[in-house]
Amino acid sequence: MKAASALDYRELARRRLPRFLFEYIDGGSYAEVTLRRNVADLERIALRQRVLRDVSSLDLSTELFGHKQALPVALAPIGLAGMNARRGEVQAARAAEAAGIPFCLSTVSACPLDEVARGTTQPFWFQLYMIRDRGFMRELLAQARDLGCSALVFTVDMPVPGSRYRDVRSGLAGAPGLGGALRRFGQAAIRPGWAWDVGLHGRPHSLGNVAPVLGAKSGLDDFFAWMRDNFDPSISWRDLEFLRDEWTGPLILKGVLDVEDARAAVKLGADGLMVSNHGGRQLDGVPSTTRALPPIADAVGEQITVLADGGVRSGLDVVRMLALGAKGVLLGRAWAYALAGGGQAGVTHMLKLVEAEMRVAMALTGARRIAEIDRDALVAG
Repeated sequence: MKAASALDYRELARRRLPRFLFEYIDGGSYAEVTLRRNVADLERIALRQRVLRDVSSLDLSTELFGHKQALPVALAPIGLAGMNARRGEVQAARAAEAAGIPFCLSTVSACPLDEVARGTTQPFWFQLYMIRDRGFMRELLAQARDLGCSALVFTVDMPVPGSRYRDVRSGLAGAPGLGGALRRFGQAAIRPGWAWDVGLHGRPHSLGNVAPVLGAKSGLDDFFAWMRDNFDPSISWRDLEFLRDEWTGPLILKGVLDVEDARAAVKLGADGLMVSNHGGRQLDGVPSTTRALPPIADAVGEQITVLADGGVRSGLDVVRMLALGAKGVLLGRAWAYALAGGGQAGVTHMLKLVEAEMRVAMALTGARRIAEIDRDALVAG
């Protein structure tokens, strides 16, 4: 199957991945209300078609945090992504590098920081959670700094993990011990392509960045237990001063949905914030990022770089988010599906589709440069 749109890769991923991995990518928390809102609310945003505007020359490049990039997009941090293809985060990072956009590595990636650094030639972003063990956090920050990571994305909406019922039903979480392992093994066995390429030849299957603290116990059950016990629910704005002191590069706070929290991010001295509800994977029932973005951009957009994610499945969606006030848009599930469906080539193809869709949307709304995409590109009302 040749993917004609980024959404086609979702079906490819469903066919190729064991159920527990597909459900982990595809699912949200609780009844998945926010997950559906992210997509539906973004689809409802109507673009204003303009004609006779001389769009013979389009420039899709932009600058984020002092770096010029080919498109106003980045690949968002996704946990366990390296299990979707052989050494998957390295493949995705290479695709992002070739496309001239940033890649953000998750703390809970399969491939550790140093492996991604060895597999690429350009700096990438690193995402971090607040962990009880501040010494371990300092070690991760020092490693990211020494390897040349160009930005730190700090996730603020996960003091505790959300309840993701699909993961329980699939056997990924909530079924510890031999029972859960056997369920996952059975699901992998009926996906022989994945079992051969990733299950057998994609080792090690440890979560590279947290492997030092997991030690010999590095299975999925051990990881979820560690996450429950080591994410810090006592986190407050004062704790983020620790990050500002430890990290001298661009600091981006991910998971902001409220205007007052956005203003607090500005006071902290953060360089960017990401309007995000964790892809509908944390507190179900919160607004979509489409609804949360405009008031935040209006309140702080001149003081801090506003990014956004959530429900973005196409170049049209990227243009919609830019028109609503984002300066950059992060792709999450879109690249995870593409990686599972086609590896590095799949992510490269997906990004080309996004770029082509953006070009059409810009031409037909009369925007020749990214800076020209604003509320004027939207139909009022």
